[in-house]
Amino acid sequence: MAAYLKSRNPAVRTVLADPPGSALYEYIRSGVPRVTGSGSITEGIGIGRVTANMQDAPIDEALHVTDDEAVQWVYRLLREEGLFVSSTSGVNVAAAVRVARQLGPGHVVVTVLCDSGAKYLSRLFNREWLAQKGLLEAAEAGAAA
Repeated sequence: MAAYLKSRNPAVRTVLADPPGSALYEYIRSGVPRVTGSGSITEGIGIGRVTANMQDAPIDEALHVTDDEAVQWVYRLLREEGLFVSSTSGVNVAAAVRVARQLGPGHVVVTVLCDSGAKYLSRLFNREWLAQKGLLEAAEAGAAA
């Protein structure tokens, strides 16, 4: 997607969003895929290797998004927009909001809501599981803000 967008407009800035511990974050920042930190609750991202589609991707920047931030956005999107999304989408929205704040008014920021929350009812939408992971406060903050 980044290559296509940049082919249409070279000024487009592309940003990778991943949880701490992601090898892709380190790969974009330093050119070396290195896993640092601990794992994340977010499934399917934060992998420990560089996939073929990422090797030559024109990514300008990488951002870490914590589990707390992702969960807070998941619950905020549910409360404010009626969007039932996964933590992967929470990561993407948290990064998009951060980029939008950095850029300021008058810019367009686009992200992808890549998964619904339906597969995560027993985890991401389960108070006991959230409490075990230390994320109940983040969920409540997003649900109440």
